[in-house]
Amino acid sequence: MNTWKKAGLIGFGALLGVLLSLNFSAIAQREAKLPIPYEDLQLLSAVFGRIKSDYVEPVSDEKLIKEAINGMVRGLDPHSDFLDAEAFKDLQITTQGKFGGLGIEVGVEDGVVRVVSPIEDTPAFRAGVQTGDLIVKIDDVATRGMPLSKAVEKMRGKPGTQVVLTIVRKDVEAPLSFTLTREEINVKSVRAKAIEPGYGYLRVRNFQERTGEDLVKALKDLYKQGDLKGLVLDLRSDPGGLLNQAVAVSAAFLPKDALVVYTDGRTAEARMRMTASREHYSRRGEDYLKDLPAGVKNVPMVVLVDGGTASASEIVAGALQDHKRATVLGAQTFGKGSVQTILPLSNSAGLKLTTARYYTPSGRSIQAKGIEPDLYVDDGRDTSNRIREANLERHLETGRTTEQAKAKVPEAVKPDAKGAAKEPAKSGERSATEPQAPRFEFGAADDFQLAQAMNHLKGQPVIASAKAVAAQAKPQ
Repeated sequence: MNTWKKAGLIGFGALLGVLLSLNFSAIAQREAKLPIPYEDLQLLSAVFGRIKSDYVEPVSDEKLIKEAINGMVRGLDPHSDFLDAEAFKDLQITTQGKFGGLGIEVGVEDGVVRVVSPIEDTPAFRAGVQTGDLIVKIDDVATRGMPLSKAVEKMRGKPGTQVVLTIVRKDVEAPLSFTLTREEINVKSVRAKAIEPGYGYLRVRNFQERTGEDLVKALKDLYKQGDLKGLVLDLRSDPGGLLNQAVAVSAAFLPKDALVVYTDGRTAEARMRMTASREHYSRRGEDYLKDLPAGVKNVPMVVLVDGGTASASEIVAGALQDHKRATVLGAQTFGKGSVQTILPLSNSAGLKLTTARYYTPSGRSIQAKGIEPDLYVDDGRDTSNRIREANLERHLETGRTTEQAKAKVPEAVKPDAKGAAKEPAKSGERSATEPQAPRFEFGAADDFQLAQAMNHLKGQPVIASAKAVAAQAKPQ
């Protein structure tokens, strides 16, 4: 009994030290002391001590404390996470757009790793991994309950090495097994082309450190071919990325100093107003948007969105929509409207913590709502397995209503959004080498939503459903 008490006291002291170290900086800066829940910490200490003395195998203090932190953070919402030194380093590498891995943007839903979007021209994309797939095993390790950072760590690795993903997919009875070879993933975030004379197409795959600069180069290349009469900005299945780069992309098309997005949270640092100004999109000080062709600011635009359009890409769509700078066409977006701040900790670790919610310039909350398109266009793909923010376990609620936002930002509009339904998981076993449905290529000749965007830019009728067109084309 004395041994158990001693172990409990040691655990209590160690854990209290960790908790205090996590909060020390913030407490010191705010010159305020948070109340310490001694009774709850004593309970935690008691559990710690019991595990140390009675668990079937010895467990190190480091493991117990790390798992306690993981549980504390993961219990908040789907996007907060504790990052050990390796995961923290991986996160920094990802934002630079170059890493060894499979090319999958992932999240957590109901304790299982879910594919948000496969990145184009990567091993996962070419093998047929799809948005909405549940990754239930990585090699022989089950992912249920696994921290997201750990799952990402297991999928990353040296180019040329292999990893086996076991995936559960809606409407497929048996799990699929994918054997993938890791590659060096060099994600080019911006792709551009002339659809036809006078009409340009820009696709932003995600928001990395140089997305704004890459966008400028792409726009200049398009204008070298002549002035544009219309431009399509494709943000479909763009999972987001760096906030300042979302501001940069928005600022390219908006007047100087126009409000792009604002955030609202509990601390002063969490309340920001990001505008189309150099200090809000350029970290290196130079204004790379100053030499854009003049026509970029007023060329008629359509923004393409779908259920995989999330976070930073929703900020861009919402800003251009609110300022009536572009027509948003497609499907309701994901609804990931929360801000994650990366807080460096001791021992090279970090804390990815949700600290605020995003709001569009007119006061609409993106969180668990998303952006509703001005023109709904169904491209005929089966999106019944699409999961949105509102379906994720422990997701943040929308926050302030639009009416409350009016008091802070005038001229608010009234959003209305609906979530998607969850699907039950299937069981069984099947090889992924069986024939898969053909991959959809954004910007291809058969891209139905892009065709409707072009119709809108040319003043022609927009067809709302590819399925309806296909049904009419079938012989009776």
